[in-house]
Formats: sequence, C-alpha cells, structure tokens
Amino acid sequence: MRGTSGESLTQARDRFEPVLRSAGEGALALGEQLFAVTAAFDESAPLRRSLADPSRSGADKAALVTAVLASGFDERVVDLVSGLVRSRWTRDGDLADATERLGLDAVLASAEARGALETVEDELFRTSRALLGQREARQALSDDTTAPERRAAFVRALLDGKVDPVTEVLAVHATRALRGRRFVPTLGWIGEIAAERRQRLVASVTSAAVLTQAQLDRLGGLLERAYGRAVQLNVTVDPAVLGGLRVQVGADVVDSTVLSRLADARRRLVS
Repeated sequence: MRGTSGESLTQARDRFEPVLRSAGEGALALGEQLFAVTAAFDESAPLRRSLADPSRSGADKAALVTAVLASGFDERVVDLVSGLVRSRWTRDGDLADATERLGLDAVLASAEARGALETVEDELFRTSRALLGQREARQALSDDTTAPERRAAFVRALLDGKVDPVTEVLAVHATRALRGRRFVPTLGWIGEIAAERRQRLVASVTSAAVLTQAQLDRLGGLLERAYGRAVQLNVTVDPAVLGGLRVQVGADVVDSTVLSRLADARRRLVS
C-alpha cells in the first residue's frame, strides 16, 4: 500500500501499537474483531465506499462506524476504525486492506505478549511447506466457490492440537478470508509480518540437501551483514534443484542452483 493510503495505514499502526502493548494477550480478541470488520467491508461495497468517501466529513463517517459497531465490539476497536474512516484512502478497497493488516498486527501482538511469536512464525512456515506436496488440499483451501466455514473447518481439523492457538487463528483467517488470494502464499505473507514484528527480514532458502548448522550460521551472517538487520532463514529442501542455493529476501533473489545455471546455459545457446 503506497501513497496516501500507505501514510494513513502507517499513522493508524503507530496509534494502535500502544493499545496492543497494553492489551497483552487480550490483543487476540481485538484482532478477531478487526477481521470481522474487514469481512463486513468486503461484503458491503456501499458501506465501504461510504466510509472511504473523501467528500463526507470525518465526523459523519466516524458516527456511522460508532452506530454500526456499538453493539458487541470492543471500544478500542470502535475507536481505531473511527480513526481509519477519518483518514484518506486512495481507493475504498484500501480501507478494508488496512483494517485486515491491523487485525493481523493485533493477533501477532497477542503471541508476542506471551513469548510465542517466533513459534507462530515457524509454524506458519512449516504449515505452508507441509502443503506443497498436497495439491488437492491447497486447492480446497483456496477454493472461493466453497463456503468459507467449510474451508475453516478443514484447517481446524488439519491443525487442531498441533500448533499454537494463534497460528490456528491466522490459518483459519487465511482460508476464510481469501480476498482474491491463495491460502499458502497468504501464510507466507503473514509470516513476513511476524518476522517484521520481530524486526527480522525473512530469507526463503531452497537447497538441494539439508544444510548443516555451520552452513546456516554462515549464510545467516552473510545476509545480516548485507542487509544490516537480523535475518530469519526459512529453508526448504528440494532435490529437484540438483545443487547450490536459491535465496530470496523480499524482491531480491540470488539463484546459484545447478538447475538455474543449466537453464541460463540453454538460454545462451538459443540466443
């Protein structure tokens, strides 16, 4: 999210952070309520457009939010969403996107409050990797023609008792609220948000063989010196790459796999 919408989201996150710190583990409930607000925005284009309309006064839009959320919503959520609708958005869809992002911040903050944020980040990664070889499961969890509650029930059955409760909440949200996305990439995106919250970059590493701890330490050190920040290594072993490493940090990709070099050689031969 860029431009005016990006600035509005940044300001909202800055205002919300002290609330999350104060809420501690209770931030989980705030996050789930924000997911409900996001769903309401997604389901009602007229409501979303009305609340993002720059021609309406901020006070008028905030009053509408208070009326809609007065029953059953935490006053901290009402206050946050009232602030969101007073802000300016490049497109009305950005309002829903911002609300979801703040919900993710809240759910992750609840894990952070009890020292489980790293565990949640790791479980999100492991869950996405476990599904790579299960094409039918991935399709089912990303099928927007299936009722959201059926997809959510599938995730709960898959993860119940095996992961942190916050991981399950996030995975259920990822399939219930597809929002034009696919399930596995959404887990990766949420994992990046978790890493950001831990002030770490995420490096996705694909290797032909299991890396030793010494190799992991050396690679992590190289990346941390290159980026000037702590780096979380998420490693996938894929024998199909034959040898070497593929490392992706954000939009940066370093591919030294044998397969990549062979593909490059073929391109040179035909050029």
